[in-house]
Amino acid sequence: MASVISAAGSCVELIDVRRTYRTAAGEVSVLDGVSASFDAGTFTAVMGPSGSGKSTLLHCAAGLDQVTSGDVRIGGVSIVGMPDRQLTRLRQETIGFVFQAFHLIPALTVRQNAELPLQLAGRPAPAAEVDKVLNAAGLAGLARHRPAALSCGDKQRVAIARALLMTRPGIVFADEPTGALDLAASRGVLNLLRRLVDESGITLVMVTQDPKVASRADRTLFLADGRIVAEAGQLGTATVAEHLVALQTAV
Repeated sequence: MASVISAAGSCVELIDVRRTYRTAAGEVSVLDGVSASFDAGTFTAVMGPSGSGKSTLLHCAAGLDQVTSGDVRIGGVSIVGMPDRQLTRLRQETIGFVFQAFHLIPALTVRQNAELPLQLAGRPAPAAEVDKVLNAAGLAGLARHRPAALSCGDKQRVAIARALLMTRPGIVFADEPTGALDLAASRGVLNLLRRLVDESGITLVMVTQDPKVASRADRTLFLADGRIVAEAGQLGTATVAEHLVALQTAV
């Protein structure tokens, strides 16, 4: 069986993706012809003003939301129109999710919270693999603790461990995972994610509003009005902030 923290060699590609929603006021376009690819073993930050389509891009790329038109490919396989059962299995085996809310079960230990999605999916969780992931996430000494005894940073580490166990990833999509954390906890979680990309080869796509977070990425995509308006390689914190201010001023 493959290591739980080894890369699956997958990548994600969006091709001319559009996502519109019907409202009482008419049709609203959230993504307007977005094309982007995320190579295996890379860390991409996605930034932009509020309402620019960042989270929708993440959800469409992960198969959590259906595109209106265009194509989304994971590992070279189109997921547009894929039957629900097949798409669910693909997500379970390839994609991990980390969000700002931790979604931990208070009555369960760290270990049990990390294992729970696997159990619900009817998949085995070998003790050695669970130990490896908990150790990678810096949780080896907290395995028997319950969420109430954890710091916010440690709770997010549990969410990351859960994503790694679920997918033996592949790909991790993260939506503002450091947004609710203080500076020290944010730095610790970001260091962990950066290390997992560098050492374990996961593909990380992260929505963030924090220039310090984006400065740790291999590249940054900037969205405005549902379109990618700029793309840059690794940038310093000040440069990322300048790009973001420019976009917010233009909106």
